[in-house]
Amino acid sequence: MQVSKCVECKDFPCADVRHECYIIPDVDVRPEDISIVMISEAAPANSGDYYYAEGEPLFQQTTVQAFNDAGVDVSSIQDILDLGVYLTTAVKCGKTGYGIEASTIKECSFLLEKELALFPDVQVLMLMGDVAIKAINYIAKRAGEERVIPAGSTYKIRGQEYFFRGKRAFPSYLQAGPSFFIEKSKRRMIAEDIAAALSLVK
Repeated sequence: MQVSKCVECKDFPCADVRHECYIIPDVDVRPEDISIVMISEAAPANSGDYYYAEGEPLFQQTTVQAFNDAGVDVSSIQDILDLGVYLTTAVKCGKTGYGIEASTIKECSFLLEKELALFPDVQVLMLMGDVAIKAINYIAKRAGEERVIPAGSTYKIRGQEYFFRGKRAFPSYLQAGPSFFIEKSKRRMIAEDIAAALSLVK
């Protein structure tokens, strides 16, 4: 299955993102093989930096390092897929600035909801950063469900058990992009969250 053939933005209503950077994963995956979905922030400004791009894309480099930090011996996104981990972004277009408007996250959460529905056997959602957390909360709210992740700083709410439609949800920090290499404390927490997530599906 190619997700990009199943999920599509047709009218691009959001004003604060770069539509020319629009990406939905076109990697071939077997839905039944996926037990974890890792959701990061937004598509990169350069499509060559995206998870499934050829060569050594930035998103692959930082994500592989995050898994290595967690004690997992991987060297590529394919290795991570082979573990049953599918990677995507909450917002499918690139950012224009540092932040992303709430209205954009809410709009793009419709696409994310369709994407998640393609993987019925998923047991864990890894929410890598505030944008991913907000997107999941929007999906839940739209269906009249309770907020999945409570408000508050990630370091304060980590370590608690949260669930979204029977799936364990981990609020964590952004692992995709250059900021990953800056803060060692966040790298440690990301590694802990990855290790905890993998321990649930082994």
